[in-house]
This record gives sequence, C-alpha cells and structure tokens, in this order.
Amino acid sequence: MSRRFEQIPIAFDQLVNTLFGGWADETISSAAWRKRDEGNGWRFLRCVIDCIFFWQPDHCKTAFESELYRKQLPEELRKKI
Repeated sequence: MSRRFEQIPIAFDQLVNTLFGGWADETISSAAWRKRDEGNGWRFLRCVIDCIFFWQPDHCKTAFESELYRKQLPEELRKKI
C-alpha cells in the first residue's frame, strides 16, 4: 500500500511533464537535466529543483540517470530487460 502512495506524486510529476511537451514516463527533474543546455529557463528550473531536493545531491542528474538506466522500474521488470 505504501508503494502506491510513493508512486502517485511521481505519476503526477510525469503527467505535468507530458502536458508541457515532455516525454511520457519522464519526470520534470529528468527533463530539466536533459534540456539544461537548451536555454536559461531549463538551467534555472534545474537549479530550482536541485535546491528543493537539497538533501539529494544532483537530484536532476540522478533522476535522468535513473530514467536512462531504467532504475525507476520495479526490479521484476528490470531483470527482463
């Protein structure tokens, strides 16, 4: 049950990212890292997000790497890739 409550904010984050033209199944944090060199807006957003998650060093970069290496998938699915 608690896993569901952890995933609901992530699902909302992915929905908002998609509504603003991002990739489905990608968080805003990951998109901010991926697009950080595409303009000052993305660079600023990345800095803001990293400050919000101050206890997680390089939050946006870690989020991007998580997407890249599919670390966000349940372990059962990662084993099948």
